[in-house]
Amino acid sequence: MDSANLIGSILIYDLDANQYFSNDFKWARKGQLPASTFKIANSIIALESGFVENDSTLFVWNGEKRRLKSWEQNLVFRDAFQLSCVPCYQELARKIGVKKMNYYLDKLNYGNMQVGANNIDSFWLEGDSRINQFQQIDFLIRLQQSELPISEHTELVIKRMMVMEDKEGFKLRGKTGWSIKNGNNNGWFVGYIERDDNTFFFATNIEPREQFEMDKFPMIRKDVTFNACQLMRIME
Repeated sequence: MDSANLIGSILIYDLDANQYFSNDFKWARKGQLPASTFKIANSIIALESGFVENDSTLFVWNGEKRRLKSWEQNLVFRDAFQLSCVPCYQELARKIGVKKMNYYLDKLNYGNMQVGANNIDSFWLEGDSRINQFQQIDFLIRLQQSELPISEHTELVIKRMMVMEDKEGFKLRGKTGWSIKNGNNNGWFVGYIERDDNTFFFATNIEPREQFEMDKFPMIRKDVTFNACQLMRIME
């Protein structure tokens, strides 16, 4: 973290050993806005409530200008997730509505989200919603272990959408997130690595130090996580 000019925490959980590892357990217990890591839960809720059928459900672009060029097109659900299309998920959240969103958040036991009529399409990006790194990993363990109260279809679709790497020896599923609060950048990378012999869960939460080159921020979340996993011989 120091060499990358960052502050924050990398939290790793070894499933077989039932053991956590981190450079900063205190930071890992601090609640943060989930930002786009919430797209995992939001996708599950959208599938469970029937607003999307599968990962090929189409989101039609209305032609309005969006923050990223990659979002200015029709996107299937899988691509909306992987490209982290905020407008697509805001549309979904509005369809789901406050009552259903709170019902499913409680059912999934996902962090401490503050959802109301005035923030249904932004509560994961700004405001008082919080989740910490231990809660992120707890949620992912329950997903990976098929312990969430969701259908087999929903579980299959979300796990398929989350795949980032599928190589000989391991499969990586995950999601990044990035929020800006009062000018402060906060970055997430959460997920898990399935090997033949074990599964390792991770939740990285970082903030840049002064003089950090912000064009590196999107990749540095993954880089420091992968470096930690290589040091622990999780990824060879």
